[in-house]
Amino acid sequence: MIALLSAWLGAGESDGMSADELARFNALPATVAREELLECCQSPAWADRMASGRPYSSARDAVRQSNAIIDMLAAAELEAALAGHRPVTDEPGPGDGEIDRALAASNLEYERRFGHIYLVSAAGRSSEVLLAIARRRLRNPPETEWRVVRMELQKINEIRLRTLLAGAA
Repeated sequence: MIALLSAWLGAGESDGMSADELARFNALPATVAREELLECCQSPAWADRMASGRPYSSARDAVRQSNAIIDMLAAAELEAALAGHRPVTDEPGPGDGEIDRALAASNLEYERRFGHIYLVSAAGRSSEVLLAIARRRLRNPPETEWRVVRMELQKINEIRLRTLLAGAA
């Protein structure tokens, strides 16, 4: 997965956006940029650091900054970021009723075990895959799971940032 993500990040300098779209974001007043960034991630610390890190030369540059910030977020800020995410069972999925019920049960077990929402980058994944991931992650010790949550948040923020910086937000 990491190799695939790295290949995707390295594919093309334009990052799917025009210079005008990136210039628009870079030129926004800090408060407006912060509000747009909070649509990507509800961590105020993340949004503040991202807004103050402008100008970005590319979406790739912004994603690198985002990842570095997420790596440094304190637990309280990670929890603030999680507040902006719905349970994965709220996402429309291609699974059948039985799989979706098992996924909902795994979500509840995850929340009881770790005290926060099960965060996973669900884009393009079936309910069966999301269930398998949840079951595997339920075996993680809490410190390992927080590292996984950071990585999943980085993936989700990348998708959202690229959408924002492409002018589609």
